[in-house]
Amino acid sequence: MKVVLGSGAYHMAEEVKMKASKYGREVLEVEIKKFPDGEKYVRILGEGKEAVVVQSTFNPQDEHLIELLLLGDALKERGFEHLKAVVPYLAYSRQDRVTKEGEPISVRAVMKALGIYYDELYVFDLHNPKTLEYFPGKAVNLSPARAIAEYFREKLGEGLVLAPDKGALERAKAVAELLGLEFSYFEKKRVSPTEVRMSPVEVDVKGKNVLIVDDIISTGGTMVKAADILREMGAGKIFVAATHGVFAEGAIERVSKAVDELAVTNTIPTPVSKISLVEDILRL
Repeated sequence: MKVVLGSGAYHMAEEVKMKASKYGREVLEVEIKKFPDGEKYVRILGEGKEAVVVQSTFNPQDEHLIELLLLGDALKERGFEHLKAVVPYLAYSRQDRVTKEGEPISVRAVMKALGIYYDELYVFDLHNPKTLEYFPGKAVNLSPARAIAEYFREKLGEGLVLAPDKGALERAKAVAELLGLEFSYFEKKRVSPTEVRMSPVEVDVKGKNVLIVDDIISTGGTMVKAADILREMGAGKIFVAATHGVFAEGAIERVSKAVDELAVTNTIPTPVSKISLVEDILRL
């Protein structure tokens, strides 16, 4: 199986090349550049029958998506018969429904386009896993739980894992079970038109290290509020992890000041993308 790295995976390239042979993979050389007018150019410098294309579609999202389509076309033109797309962060995945008449379901358009070239699609921690039904071939939503658990195993010790809300409980549960730890979630209660109170459900955090796990961090407001509450309740060290660091301006600094450590996976390159998913990718 050949591995093709798009420019949206360049931040993983060194580790992929170092570990590829361990998993029976060979990294294929690819030429990727821009024409003077800004259009993308790709060229496959090798041959084979099966390939895994790794391309995360963070900002600039449209550019990375077009490149992913061009890589698929180039591989088919080169004679490759079976293609897997590994898209650690899938752009437009949060645009999964129509809220105003005349809107598209953007994630559907993206998945249908990818289905023209790719037989299989693998993503991490998709916003709405049900949208994988839009992809015409095999589509899998991968969990980052193993990587997150391994990163925090020694740091967390005999602590516990919390989700920021009930909807994220399964993610916290997956990490906690790998660590053999207790897990729960924050319950939100509106106490006035302008105030929402958060509190962890049925767990004692006093003196314990706590890991809060979520799928996406954008502004970081929820994480900061959760950390403040845990401090007031006497928690030990507080860690925050997320799959996708879609950070608004200043969010990394705000969250980092409120907790003992902030770490996200490398689906998107950020200063705190400390948790690698490369081995999970190479196992596919």
